[in-house]
Amino acid sequence: MRTALVYHEDMTAPRLLWEDPECEIECPERLTSAMGLLQQRGLEQRCLRLAAREASEAELGLVHSPEYVALLRGTQALGTEELRALSGQYDAVYFHPSTFHSARLAAGAGLQLVDAVLTGAVRNGLALVRPPGHHSQRAAANGFCVFNNVAIAATHAQQKHGLHRILIVDWDIHHGQGIQYTFEDDPSVLYFSWHRYEHGRFWPYLQESDAAAVGQGRGRGFTVNLPWNQVGMGNADYLAAFLHVLLPLAFEFDPELVLVSAGFDSAIGDPEGQMQATPECFAHLTQLLQVLAGGRVCAVLEGGYNLESLSESVCMTVQALLGDPAPPLSGPMVPHRSALESIQRVRAAQAPHWTSLQQQDSAPILSPSTRSPEGRPSPLLSEGPEFKAAAAQATAAPSVLLDGLHLRPTPPVGTAVAVTSLDAAPVLPPEVPHQEGSALEEETQSWASLHEALAKDEAASALGKVSSGIAASPASAAAATLDVAIRGSLSRGAQRLLCVAVGQLDRPSHLADDGRNLWLSIRGKEAAALSMFHVSMPRPGTTGGFLNFLLALVLPLAYSFRPDLVLLALGPDHGLQDPQAALLASLLRAPAGCRVLALVDEESTPQLAGVLAQVLQGEAPPSLGPLGMASPEDTQALMRLRGQLEPQWKMLQVAAPA
Repeated sequence: MRTALVYHEDMTAPRLLWEDPECEIECPERLTSAMGLLQQRGLEQRCLRLAAREASEAELGLVHSPEYVALLRGTQALGTEELRALSGQYDAVYFHPSTFHSARLAAGAGLQLVDAVLTGAVRNGLALVRPPGHHSQRAAANGFCVFNNVAIAATHAQQKHGLHRILIVDWDIHHGQGIQYTFEDDPSVLYFSWHRYEHGRFWPYLQESDAAAVGQGRGRGFTVNLPWNQVGMGNADYLAAFLHVLLPLAFEFDPELVLVSAGFDSAIGDPEGQMQATPECFAHLTQLLQVLAGGRVCAVLEGGYNLESLSESVCMTVQALLGDPAPPLSGPMVPHRSALESIQRVRAAQAPHWTSLQQQDSAPILSPSTRSPEGRPSPLLSEGPEFKAAAAQATAAPSVLLDGLHLRPTPPVGTAVAVTSLDAAPVLPPEVPHQEGSALEEETQSWASLHEALAKDEAASALGKVSSGIAASPASAAAATLDVAIRGSLSRGAQRLLCVAVGQLDRPSHLADDGRNLWLSIRGKEAAALSMFHVSMPRPGTTGGFLNFLLALVLPLAYSFRPDLVLLALGPDHGLQDPQAALLASLLRAPAGCRVLALVDEESTPQLAGVLAQVLQGEAPPSLGPLGMASPEDTQALMRLRGQLEPQWKMLQVAAPA
């Protein structure tokens, strides 16, 4: 199975035995409600269910002192008044006779999940645990946390599995100071936390929760704190933090494993967070993390105290881990000014330590270009015989696939492949079924051959089970194929169509700046925004430059536009390496609910369509390899385009307006 779910009902045993308004929100129903909704929606049944084991005392000792472990062991024999007195020695903690057992299970669940992922038994997973862990320190319980589950899991991954680069993403609404203290001088662990801070007036009231705290000694730059100084942060703010802070650093760090301190008190309705991010946002965040570390993502529950919001957010996270499409995001995609101020501050604090941020922020903004980047676009000759002949050859592939792509509601993930002849069939993953000349099997992963059979009704019916597709056509028909795909998409109900054209492909003359389509061309050597819906950028010459454009331009535009379908056209001379094309396709899945139609020419590398088929089904893209420095020209082009487009597309902003 793809995804593990680690749980044990014994973790529901600890409960508050006396009145304490501060602690009563950490209750057993946090687990039972989340597990109940996972079962109700059939998500638990799709996961590999693992019963949590107790962490050994030696494993607890990876992070905690022997004296502290012994103290907790002794709580099993204490009476209520003794437990209450001991609890009062810590900040926002309560103990129960079953706390030691439950906390060992919580730590052990994280260890089991890491072992399952790193041994290849599963690709990813969630440990549904309590008590949470990210506040606990070497010799102190803190903030409902007893043992530091994620810190123990990270240290275990280092020592048992020999990992050298681990990313910890803490999206709980409280600062996980326990994790920070554990790794603040360790350059092999990159710790990212966003948290409600309010200029130090929100718990845990620590100066080291601010953006200026970047780690100690050799670990400087490997602690990343993004403080929220106002409540009410929403989907746009969380995505902006990922796109403009976390992901640039994460790609440069190149982790071997991603651990998520998955606290859902950062979701809407939670009394602790008072934020506005909807549960669907966590599906998008999870999907973005899955492009890292070969998809090896281990999420461990932390906080979350509104039972409905918590349960919905847990389900969204598990759906994303399973590879399901992320539902559309609600609300305006406009970050709050306070969020942009925080993002600006953390980028400034981290820039001395990260090349990716230096490249994005250091180049001067040049004067906007007033001419077309490639000169006057060449006409498509839509009235001439050449275009009509090419269109006749290319029409079948995108048309049949578009008939099968469900625009609403969100379909299950699956990929169909169409080619103009069997001789041009690309190299596909073995798990994609291939059935020639007859009806396609009605499975979530489908293969379609345009060799007589594609005209049959049953073939189109089978294609209706998929959310994405790949159409391969001759290079001579690339422009016609793209034109057919655009017309077909708009006629079949696409309300917002994002076209990303790479290589020698011109924007069709019939496209209007009516808000229904956004054209992004990646070709040539100049950058220009001819309108807010017509953007041209150069093809970056290095992997670093390519990644900068993806994270600082392409993805923010996509999330601002919120397409219900993406056409990714890799035309003649597109120049992308297979890993670059795969990453582009993978990242474009989330904003479009996994509805991506990739158009490739049959002269592309034999492996390209196979790699695209894998990522469109939710597999992690292959590594880009070492990130080369972006050229000054590419950096200047990026800054120019951001300067031109920020007034219209607010997700491009990385700083509060002056």
